[in-house]
Amino acid sequence: MDPATDWDGGTSKFMDAEGSLSSYTKRLFLCGGEMRIIRSAAEMQRFSEGERCRGRRIALVPTMGYFHEGHLNLMRIGRKRGDCLVVSLYVNPAQFAPTEDLDAYPRDFERDQTLAEGVGVDVIFHPDNREMYPEGYQTHVEVEGITNNLCGISRPRFFRGVTTVCTKLFHIVKPHVVIFGKKDFQQYVTIRRMVLDLNMDIEVVGMDTTREPDGLAMSSRNVYLSPDERKSALSLSRSLDLAGELYDSGERDAATILEKVRAWIAGYPHTQIDYAQICDVKTMKDVERIDGWCVLALAVRVGKTRLIDNRLFGEPTEAGGRMFEAGGRE
Repeated sequence: MDPATDWDGGTSKFMDAEGSLSSYTKRLFLCGGEMRIIRSAAEMQRFSEGERCRGRRIALVPTMGYFHEGHLNLMRIGRKRGDCLVVSLYVNPAQFAPTEDLDAYPRDFERDQTLAEGVGVDVIFHPDNREMYPEGYQTHVEVEGITNNLCGISRPRFFRGVTTVCTKLFHIVKPHVVIFGKKDFQQYVTIRRMVLDLNMDIEVVGMDTTREPDGLAMSSRNVYLSPDERKSALSLSRSLDLAGELYDSGERDAATILEKVRAWIAGYPHTQIDYAQICDVKTMKDVERIDGWCVLALAVRVGKTRLIDNRLFGEPTEAGGRMFEAGGRE
């Protein structure tokens, strides 16, 4: 049998359509077989230590599951960046407030398992709450300053929960490189800051937001939207496009851009703005003018669904560039 074809002469799981080794084959050669499901922190640590002792580079993609194409793109980057690709799948209760959607958050482990295996994931680390926060748990990690604005105001528990669970995942999985999406840009900056401040020997890689064909940022929460709300959800990406046009035409006054962005979003039914702010990417503090590298960050409720999106403006300043380089290369 030709390893590049199945019995019907088609492309097999061993080779992709271009004749290169498939993700399945790379996993077979590099990590020794089919995708593994690990639920114990101790077992995950033993596995990772074995991979490190063999000189293999571990890439981690932290997720809460219910995968969409954005998650899969993160995994594809991880597949290229590491010899062994681990995806953590854990809906972290520590980052949800009592009034938020922890219980309703979409979950489908069998579906996620199939999708992850299709892009060459070697291990899914899928712990439960008792494994991550056993009885008597008392330790938390907080990053100050850059978490005080935006989601730090409207979701005061969020960042402590994120930085705590990510620190635990980094100790459990022992990755050389971690892959995050930039849709939640404040979270991305916070993780980079934490890795830098705590001297974690980890490369942090960010990936641009994956979008639907009509521009909507992909999110697991998009499944909550009704058909009418789905149309209104486009107000986020389209208002960012409007801001980009204003910037390209020479506008640099933050208040002028934000006034038009907020009016655009408010013109759609079912929308309620949580925040629309332009911030310096290093400090995450509001700016009056777009000088250097800034981010326009949005959080908007469409019906009962809270959606986020952002757009970057300008080139990195020297100080801003150094901060990002210190936390890992892009």
